[in-house]
Amino acid sequence: MAKTRANRAPAMLDVARVSGVSAQTVSRVLSNHPNVQEGTRDRVLQAVEQLGYRRNNTARALVTGLSHTIGLVSLATNYYSRSSLALGIELEARESGYAVNSVTASSLSVEGLTEAVNRLILQGVDGLIIATPLLGGASRIRELTARIPTVTIDGSFGTTDESVGVDQDTAVVLATRHLLDLGHRTVWHLAGPQEWSDASARLTSWRRVLQEDNREVPPVLYGDWSPASGYHNGLLLGRMPEVTAILVASDEMAFGVMSALTEMGRRIPEDVSVVGIDDIDLSAYATPPLTTVRQPFQDTGRRAVFHLLQQIADPEGLHVPRTEQPTLIIRGSTAPPQS
Repeated sequence: MAKTRANRAPAMLDVARVSGVSAQTVSRVLSNHPNVQEGTRDRVLQAVEQLGYRRNNTARALVTGLSHTIGLVSLATNYYSRSSLALGIELEARESGYAVNSVTASSLSVEGLTEAVNRLILQGVDGLIIATPLLGGASRIRELTARIPTVTIDGSFGTTDESVGVDQDTAVVLATRHLLDLGHRTVWHLAGPQEWSDASARLTSWRRVLQEDNREVPPVLYGDWSPASGYHNGLLLGRMPEVTAILVASDEMAFGVMSALTEMGRRIPEDVSVVGIDDIDLSAYATPPLTTVRQPFQDTGRRAVFHLLQQIADPEGLHVPRTEQPTLIIRGSTAPPQS
C-alpha cells in the first residue's frame, strides 16, 4: 500500500490527486457510472490499486442512502437446497456490488422469523430476501417488511407480494406422470414436513394428479427431509407388496428409502420404482442412479437478488417475478412394473 501523509489510510482525494482527476470523477468510476471515458477510468483504477484505497461504505451510505447490503433470512439447516440457494444469492449479490448479511431464524415460528427480520432491518440493509418456509402468521412479517424491499423464495405465503421460486406443481406433475406412464397403477408419496410450503404444495399436486387420472390415492407418509426419515418410511413401504412406485419429496429422503428397500430384498427398479425431487449432486451416483426432478437452486437464488435489486432501484415500478421451471432427469431407479 502506498504511503500517505501521517501514514493515514488513503482517501478519495488521494486517488484523485494521483490519477489527475476530480474527486467527483473518482466517485463516478467507483460507482460504475457510464459517462466516464475509458482512459480516465483506467487511470483511476490504477491509482486505486497503487494506493490500496478501500471505499468507505459508511460515508457512501450517508451520501446515497444505501448501504449496498442485502439481508438474507434462512433456516439453520444443512440441506443441499438451502446451501445451494444461499450460494446463488451470494454470487449474484457480489457480482452486482452488494454484500450479504445472513441471519438464521431460530425456528419456523413467526416469533423466530420476526426476530431475524428485525435484526437485519436494524443493520440498515437495503432489502431483504426471506428464504424460509413460513405458512402461517405472515401478517406480522408483512407489517415489518412494508417499508423495505422484500422478496421471498418459494413463497413464505402472505409475507409479501414479491416471490420467486421453482414451479412445484410442475415438478410433481412431471414425476407422478412419469411413473403412471410407465404403467404403475398408482404412486405412493413420502412427503416432507407440512410446515414447509414446498412440501405442502407437492403433496397437494400429487393428490390432484392421481384424482384427475382416477387412480387410487394411497395414504400419505411423512418425513423430515433427512435420509434417516426416508429409511424408516422405506422399511414400512418395503413390507407392502402393492407398493410399486414411490414419489419422495427430496433426494436425501429418497436415498434412505432406497437403502431400506434394498435391505428388505425389494429390487429397484424391478420391484419398486423411486423418484426424488431436487437432483442433488449425489443423485447420479446412487445405486441405481436416482430418477429425480431437477430444481435450479442457484438460478433461483440469483433471480431473487436480481428481482430485489430492481425493487431497490425502482420501488414504485412493476417487477414481475419469474418462476424457474424444473426438469425431469430419468435415470436407473424407474422402470415399468413387472407383470
